[in-house]
Amino acid sequence: MVKIFLVSDNQNIIERYSRICEQNSFNVGFSSDMAIIEEMIGAENFDLIIVDNGIKTLAPKNLITKIKSVSENTVIILLANNGEIDKSILKSTSAIITEDFDDNLISAAFNINLRMKNALTKLSDTNKDLADSLYRLNALYSTSSQFAGTLDKQKLIEFMIEGLDKSLSFALTCTLSFCTENEPVLILNSLYEISEELLDAIKLRTVLNYKSLFENSKNIPYTIDEKTLKVKKFVKYPANRFNFTLFQFDNMFSPIALGENFYGCIEIFKESHFSPEDAKCFQTIAQQVSLPLKSATLYQEIIETNKKLEKLEKLKSEFISIVSHELRTPLTSIKNSIDIILSGRCGQNSTSAEKFLSMAKQNVTRLSGIINDLLDISKIEAGKMDFHFNPVNIHSVIDYVKNALSGLAKEKSIEILTAGTKNLPEIMADAQRLEQVLTNLLSNAIKFTPEGRKITIRSELKNAADIIYNPCFSEVMAKLKGDYIVVSVEDEGIGIAEAGLLHVFDKFAQIENSLSRKVGGSGLGLPIAKQLLEAHNGAIWCESEIDKGSKFHFALPVEMSAVKGEAVSIS
Repeated sequence: MVKIFLVSDNQNIIERYSRICEQNSFNVGFSSDMAIIEEMIGAENFDLIIVDNGIKTLAPKNLITKIKSVSENTVIILLANNGEIDKSILKSTSAIITEDFDDNLISAAFNINLRMKNALTKLSDTNKDLADSLYRLNALYSTSSQFAGTLDKQKLIEFMIEGLDKSLSFALTCTLSFCTENEPVLILNSLYEISEELLDAIKLRTVLNYKSLFENSKNIPYTIDEKTLKVKKFVKYPANRFNFTLFQFDNMFSPIALGENFYGCIEIFKESHFSPEDAKCFQTIAQQVSLPLKSATLYQEIIETNKKLEKLEKLKSEFISIVSHELRTPLTSIKNSIDIILSGRCGQNSTSAEKFLSMAKQNVTRLSGIINDLLDISKIEAGKMDFHFNPVNIHSVIDYVKNALSGLAKEKSIEILTAGTKNLPEIMADAQRLEQVLTNLLSNAIKFTPEGRKITIRSELKNAADIIYNPCFSEVMAKLKGDYIVVSVEDEGIGIAEAGLLHVFDKFAQIENSLSRKVGGSGLGLPIAKQLLEAHNGAIWCESEIDKGSKFHFALPVEMSAVKGEAVSIS
């Protein structure tokens, strides 16, 4: 019912307006005593307050100011008589009714102002709801941003609780977490302190809620007991204490899960009732945290797996190093024994014996090379490979390797040619390691080149911008800056398919064809060459075409910062 209060000491006005209110079924009260007026307005919420401007016992201006201080949103209508109206009063009144208004006009004025008050009230409520929604959306956005910024599971749970506190202002949250530690833990975020008795009840309630999630499941992720459940408490105001009336608060419950991945569950208590919007916000945050928790779990698994792989890689390198060292000693003894027998110092050998001894010596040499490759790759991976940088002329390296392998090339009637720029500048390098790189490339070229063909070793001075770009090695070639000495080994061999080029510098990789299987090898020569060149701030790449041969190129910077003659360990 509409409530109207009339402030007047004029009996005629009181009787008239009482009659009008009765005709409109309005509830009306009246008085001219300031104490009564303050008490009535403070105790009840009136829809309209009518102030008689001609009242003699009170000053209308002071009265209206007092009414506004008690009830700011109250609609005030001023009854004007023939007396003068204070202009400052007009700012605080919604309408003016004069003496010449008939009853119908007065009723109409009441109804218009009542409708306006209701409209303003609805607008105010709508604005409040809109402000609440905007605040909640901002809290959700802030929480989502925090979720996206970390892979720490403990922080993700903290951000979830913080987001709930901002948007819902809870009294207590009970979060059963299965992902922040190696065992289930109950995380309590409470407004006030919790007694031991209440804590036991909360633990029991949490365990029952958890078990209810899996009552139809044969495989419960964890078996938990309220007596042994680990608890972490965070209390805002320890001076106050909750009692068992907490369970009379409104509450909401939600699992924290994504598909088959279960990370825990959360229950939230609030003294006032949760609205449908509160429930949506609660469920949204509980669901939003699940995906980052899954990502954080996978990230942690990747870290742990990488640690295991690093440990296995180290063990593997140590094993290879130990085995290689153990094999090298008996192989050296076998090789020396074969050399002695072949020299004839132990007596004359038959033709068949010479043949088999030569085969044995050849295979011992091959096995020694494989062992040396294994030792080199182990040293490089362990960061124990030593380099001695000195001024080096690349032509002397090329001549040494060419002469060393000329005998092997002659066995297959392969001609080794040299070409390129003469008088190339010296570079700071480890000559022995460069010889090792070029020896590997040239011996491979000899292995995979049919008899009677030729191999060319080319050396040139080039700027990085002039080096022909190879898309298969874009990452390597993008690092080239400045001037380089580029050495190329070009053969007329079997070639490599485009798919094989991507893996040619992988450890233990060999090109799969009949000839590669026939010649064999450890598959470590090219990976070693690659790492030796990287230690020189250089690069290696290749180009090839099936049955048309291959071209292996390596580039060495003209300027290097290594100190002459200094031994450097490169990792």
